[in-house]
Amino acid sequence: MNRRIQAIYKLYHQNQKYIQKTPLEFNQRLSDRLGCNLYLKREDTQRIRSFKSRGALNKILQLSNDEKKQGIVCASAGNHAQGVSISCNKLDISCDIFVPENTPFQKINSIKKFLSNKEDQATLHIKGENFDECLGISMVFAHEHGKTFIHPFDDDDVINGQSTVAVEIYEDLDNVDMIVGCIGGGGLMSGVSMYSKYKNPNCLLYGVETMGCNSMDKSIQEGKVVTLENYDTFVDGASVRRVGEKTFEICKNNLDKIELVENGQLCHTILDLYTNDGIITEPAGALSVAALDNLDKNLIRGKNVVAIVSGGNNDVTRYPEIQELALRYKNLKHYFILEFNQKPGELKKFVNNILSPFDDITRFEYMKKTNKSYGQVLVGVELSDAKNIYGILENLKINNFKYIHLNHDDLLMSYFV
Repeated sequence: MNRRIQAIYKLYHQNQKYIQKTPLEFNQRLSDRLGCNLYLKREDTQRIRSFKSRGALNKILQLSNDEKKQGIVCASAGNHAQGVSISCNKLDISCDIFVPENTPFQKINSIKKFLSNKEDQATLHIKGENFDECLGISMVFAHEHGKTFIHPFDDDDVINGQSTVAVEIYEDLDNVDMIVGCIGGGGLMSGVSMYSKYKNPNCLLYGVETMGCNSMDKSIQEGKVVTLENYDTFVDGASVRRVGEKTFEICKNNLDKIELVENGQLCHTILDLYTNDGIITEPAGALSVAALDNLDKNLIRGKNVVAIVSGGNNDVTRYPEIQELALRYKNLKHYFILEFNQKPGELKKFVNNILSPFDDITRFEYMKKTNKSYGQVLVGVELSDAKNIYGILENLKINNFKYIHLNHDDLLMSYFV
């Protein structure tokens, strides 16, 4: 057993009074669907509803008394900030918490809750348009005020703290064939992969990113840490344009593969877990489960697979957007720009001649009248069956409607919908 693994095992037992052991739940429904033995590691059941409290607490416990007295600073998309907040509350340490302006209100309110009885020692700063901008602002603040900065992922003590997720997995399940977990900055899968490689070198380790923000995937492909020029921030808990130097090296050496998931597929998984299992996940928290459908079924058939549900801090106000993206992913929601005749009965003609009996118009909006005879209309349609779209497209042609099908044009979709 090398020194780092010894340290991980030791700190796991030392930190147990602060960090609760989360359940490893066998999921029969997903096991039957995937043909494997699927276990969910429920990090969403931590007090802060995220694994992030493990790394934050471990880092803070390693600080000297002088460093603790000076106070600490952190930057976070939300969950790391909650981990730092609850740790500072328990250990009576002053802190400055930085989160970006796009942080969901649910996470901001949770941070405030953990700091509520420490208002004289804690300050919440909402700075920067995104995580990376917020990170830079917070690091400058820490340097200027002589405070200790707690990095959300690129720190050995934080990584070691996250590795305790794997310690618990192997305590509860002897034979682990595969572990799947999300990647933002890379701290979780760095820690999990380090410990797993020691316990079972044959266990496959898969990281999961979104297609719109795959900084670890691109870095491993290029053999160096790269910074994404353009990236999607839908998955706020994993929207990191540049992964850590430490986490990159560990993931590059330990991960067997990185799976990429599109937002619609992820949204479908969020709703599926809630509807069928009563599990509330944030987008980053559901990434591992969403990726399971992408795996080679022959590879996992009959195997023990663990998916880490990394967080459950979802903002209820986001559900309409999540439902919308899930429906579009399943080809049940479609948008068109149609040219309508400016005469009575045109809408009736569209409903009777174009749509299937159980399809529904969810949006109808006149955009522009070209002249007295014609005008452009934005129409949203929710289908009872995904196959109905072929009949709709055929009916549009038969009835001589001029149209643009927006679902196949991301730019127009983002502009009009």
